[in-house]
Amino acid sequence: MNEPSWLVMGRELRAIAQIGLTYCKDPFDRQRYERIRELSASLIEQGSNTDGAEILEICRGEAGYATPKVGVRGAGFRDGRILLVREISDGCWALPGGWADVNQTPTECVIREMNEESGFECRVIKLAAVHDYRKRNAPRHLDSIYNLFFVCELTGGSARPSGETSEVAFFARDELPPLSLGRTTADQIELLFRHAENPGLPVDVD
Repeated sequence: MNEPSWLVMGRELRAIAQIGLTYCKDPFDRQRYERIRELSASLIEQGSNTDGAEILEICRGEAGYATPKVGVRGAGFRDGRILLVREISDGCWALPGGWADVNQTPTECVIREMNEESGFECRVIKLAAVHDYRKRNAPRHLDSIYNLFFVCELTGGSARPSGETSEVAFFARDELPPLSLGRTTADQIELLFRHAENPGLPVDVD
């Protein structure tokens, strides 16, 4: 998916400012990087109609070397149907998942997310895809994000909504509900069906 130039430039300027503020020693250089961060927030404000002060506060909350965030999503299957959860935030459906946590491996993260959001226990069968959010998902996001998609085998538990999900259900590939496109797309679900049916497929990597 093509992103608007204001978002691409604003995100990169934000990263340059964050990295510069992490490593610079000279106070004048620090002032310059702080100004770059302000310009980044202003640019994003003009393109997104979001309050610039709010964006600047988000930017100031990040420190250290700027790298993409990592998300995980798990695909569990039953009788040829895929497990999805209904997100409370937008009322639409997605693969169970969320941000990867510190001190957990990617497989530990997706197992935890599957259980927390759906009530099911699982084990990871394979990594199916590593996708760049900006190329695959909508709506646009301020952060750079890599999403890891796993095919999982359901081993126990039962359907149970959570604080973030209101329903848990299984769907056929040709009967998908309205999807939360910032989290999961129909193309990604189809890809996971193919990987579940053909475990020997190579990992799909952006």
